[in-house]
Amino acid sequence: MNAMQETVVLVHGVLMTGKVMAVLARRLKGCGYCTELFDYPTRRHSMRDNARLLARFIGGLGAGRVHLVGHSMGGMLILRALQDNPGMPPGRVVLMGTPVRGSGVAKRLYSYGPGRWLLGASAEGGLLEAVPDWTYGREIGVIAGDMPVGIGMALGGLSGRHDGTVGVAETCLEGATDTLVVNASHTSLVLSRRVAGQICNFLRQGHFVIPSPAP
Repeated sequence: MNAMQETVVLVHGVLMTGKVMAVLARRLKGCGYCTELFDYPTRRHSMRDNARLLARFIGGLGAGRVHLVGHSMGGMLILRALQDNPGMPPGRVVLMGTPVRGSGVAKRLYSYGPGRWLLGASAEGGLLEAVPDWTYGREIGVIAGDMPVGIGMALGGLSGRHDGTVGVAETCLEGATDTLVVNASHTSLVLSRRVAGQICNFLRQGHFVIPSPAP
């Protein structure tokens, strides 16, 4: 398999833009992949509408093999696009800090008027509910963080190990090919050199590489 012939589409999370994925994109390029940043309106469009935009974006690339990497709600968007568009090009998927079981922090925020406005249309059908337990015809790798630094510390709605915004348990996707928990906060997942390396491992091999313990 020649990574130079393959494309990785990176999908950002809620209230963000594609620019937040630029550092990760640069590191994946260093692994030999072509990278594309998908930018979408997280507040104005529903999850279904954004999934349609993502599928159209991928179709317009004209690439034979397309891997998908999503952070937070971006991962939910990827799964929704795969569910609604089974004919999308083949490739592997990596989800980073994606609350596939639903986000307790988002539910807490959505219970208030200002929070409901802040999350916008993408929350329903996305952050507030779990996704179906199936593999979407893909090898899916799940990366969760357990450094408890983030907005969720102030809002509440978290329990157990978490990355400050999303609980490790909230990222568990039944049928995922491989899972990995790293010492990173929700935000630093997209900036971590180690996480980028593990994404490259999964895209190449279909599994993460667990470092050997120090002697």
